[in-house]
Amino acid sequence: MRYEILTLTVRLGGVGAAVAGIDAFSKAPGTRGRLLGCWTAEVGTLNRVVVLRVFESESDLHADRMSIFSAPDPFGAGEAIVEMEFETHAPFPWCPPPSPGAHGRVWEMRTYRLKHGGLAPTIDAWEKAMAKRGAVSPLALVTHALDGVPRFTHFWPYASFDDRFEKRSRAVAEGVWPPVGGPQWLTGDMVSTLLVPTSISPLA
Repeated sequence: MRYEILTLTVRLGGVGAAVAGIDAFSKAPGTRGRLLGCWTAEVGTLNRVVVLRVFESESDLHADRMSIFSAPDPFGAGEAIVEMEFETHAPFPWCPPPSPGAHGRVWEMRTYRLKHGGLAPTIDAWEKAMAKRGAVSPLALVTHALDGVPRFTHFWPYASFDDRFEKRSRAVAEGVWPPVGGPQWLTGDMVSTLLVPTSISPLA
């Protein structure tokens, strides 16, 4: 199983066209990927649409991506799209696929850079900590990148912005987060984006 995280940078006022294009593309015959999430960035770099798709195989992902690269009008919204950034990810082995449905009105996407050799101990540390951390607020998905610099990305749903800050603070205060042995494998290069689901997002 492979995940694709696609970030579309759009022109001012172009979000609607990009989302409509993603919706049509995901429903078109022959599309190999399954849409899981489609969000707009509310805190972080704005005028961005983040799309999460899942593929049964890397070959399916590659074929689907090549069709997008070859399209003169990607997603039928080429005039609205300034830039497309594709990332290929694999799930942490113990992390089940996210279930579509209403999970939270605010989502957080966090990406951490890893030190050399940091992936295996990070996967292990997160697995050991997740039962207690997940009791505070559930993790939707955690994946590691298969391209670019060594890094991993995780998605967390929350009821609201206030809920996000309260839950993260409580996890730290209760000593269930960060995972024991986890931070030592991070470079300190971290990015967090707060997202809001669009009307087409199966994860909402």
